[in-house]
Amino acid sequence: MTASEAATPGIGQEPTNAASSIVELLDVMWDHARNATTGLSAPGSTSQLRLMYVVDGEEAVRMRTVCQRLASAPPTVTRMCDRLQAIGFLERLPCPDNGREVALRLTAAGREHLQRIRAQRDTMLHRAIEDMAPGERGALARGLAGLRTQLDLAYGEEHRAPGSHSAA
Repeated sequence: MTASEAATPGIGQEPTNAASSIVELLDVMWDHARNATTGLSAPGSTSQLRLMYVVDGEEAVRMRTVCQRLASAPPTVTRMCDRLQAIGFLERLPCPDNGREVALRLTAAGREHLQRIRAQRDTMLHRAIEDMAPGERGALARGLAGLRTQLDLAYGEEHRAPGSHSAA
């Protein structure tokens, strides 16, 4: 018995391994969607896209909050912001309650870019799910909703991008 199995009595590694395998496959699919929608001026890295996901959905999120959610050092986030701002996907604003802090907001072009990536990604998922048996689709929806709930309980709001889609 592994340490992970000992820590979770009643379940084996099979659900964890299956979820991990799907996450890796989805990472590849998302990268494909990003590359399929990326023009010459669009961000080229997964890290930049993750930063955009964190900033999306909030009017003006503090740079400090973005660093925390990405678990990245401020200089690293600053460099990514520089690149995204240079191509017109991100803007920096002074925080309304503290002029020394910087807030980040996606531009209309940045939001449009994320929408194109999400549409490509959602089409890929829809095609795969559509081919599943109805019972499998229902089980998947219930299972993902339960997984989302447990991840939120275990890791909290700080690990979720504000604009992220709900799993259910």
